[in-house]
Amino acid sequence: MNQVKPYKEKQARKKQQVKEMFDNISPKYDLLNRLLSIGIDQAWRRKMIKLMQPHQPQIILDIATGTGDLAILEARKLNPEKIVGFDLSEGMLEVARKKIVQKKLDSVIELVQGDAENMPFNNHTFDAVTVAFGVRNFENLEKGLGEIHRVLKNNGIMLILEFSHPEKTPFKQLYGFYSKNILPFVGKIISGDPAAYTYLPESIAAFPYGEQMKNILSQTGFKNIKIYPLTFGISTVYFAKK
Repeated sequence: MNQVKPYKEKQARKKQQVKEMFDNISPKYDLLNRLLSIGIDQAWRRKMIKLMQPHQPQIILDIATGTGDLAILEARKLNPEKIVGFDLSEGMLEVARKKIVQKKLDSVIELVQGDAENMPFNNHTFDAVTVAFGVRNFENLEKGLGEIHRVLKNNGIMLILEFSHPEKTPFKQLYGFYSKNILPFVGKIISGDPAAYTYLPESIAAFPYGEQMKNILSQTGFKNIKIYPLTFGISTVYFAKK
């Protein structure tokens, strides 16, 4: 897989650049998310919750938790014993921490900073692992998925929400224009970090999706893999079991 980095002029490893990027844009991240997705990203997260509900997970790990949107939704809708929100960026976790305290969910949600490819959790710890818009930022996708597999309990569930590629005309063309022109322009103005929103469409274009992603999950040891394309294929939920 072609590895795309946020700051092409820098020599730092991808994970260091991703951390720097999210630290930079964290104060404006929620505003940009709502604006650039017209709020559809919240509906995509609710789809993840709906798929999780029959399994009633009690101990949940939310990787790339960012500003905590998915972890907060999980706490409210699934009523689990504990959620660990895990992220590389301390800047993003700082925003998440304020939101979680404000919503009085700090007794349920614990935030931990760290690298998803080398997590500080024991084997077979979690009933469910979720990742929303995070696996695309892994430096080594297979290593990150292997870590998820390791920390999941046997028969535990994993759900990944990630951008994919619309394949039907005219949506394919409209989305291509939006992601290459409008998204970087608006992202640059609001975030103040032009590289961050150039990186986004480039990393989406380089990332495997659909059957290709399903094959990678299978090779990493996951089973019962199901694919749920959302909004004409702009994003996809991948559901799998250990």
